[in-house]
Amino acid sequence: MADEDIDIDTSDLQRRMDGAIASMRQEFQSLRTGRASGSMLDPIMVDAYGQPTPLNQVGTVNVPEPRMITVSVWDKNNVNAVEKAIRQSGLGINPVMDGTTIRLPIPELNEERRRDLTKVASQYAESARVAIRNVRQDGMQKIKRARAAGMSEDDAKLWEGEVQDMTNAHIKQVDEALETKQGEIMQV
Repeated sequence: MADEDIDIDTSDLQRRMDGAIASMRQEFQSLRTGRASGSMLDPIMVDAYGQPTPLNQVGTVNVPEPRMITVSVWDKNNVNAVEKAIRQSGLGINPVMDGTTIRLPIPELNEERRRDLTKVASQYAESARVAIRNVRQDGMQKIKRARAAGMSEDDAKLWEGEVQDMTNAHIKQVDEALETKQGEIMQV
């Protein structure tokens, strides 16, 4: 069987591994580091207009200072719903009302909370590593099937090496992102 007939799509594996890293980075953004970030509020849903609505669709989120987030609510009828959603979000932030603007002072994190957040970040990173290893396993299974369908042993070894190198590079990215995030969390 000619090598051209054997389908080992490394771009699909690459895309799926990149997706695992992107998902982890998204989860990292939801972790409060003691520094204000508008993305901290991304998961918050506001009960506006009779249905759950993302916070960024009912107001403008700004970060005017390193420890302050402001939400300028567009419709004054939604101000109380936005405040309630922020209080119930579990972020530990107490909103301060100022007309249609809600100020969110970001308190300093204590040492225990910082350690807890680094553990959560480690769990997110481990989930990404597992997802990457699962993609690697899928790639190795494809190579195994291709070998059974007539791929030469040398070509199979080359493909396995390529998939393993791709896996190692993505795991390294996860480790570096985790180290950076833990540094941000532990920074006082």
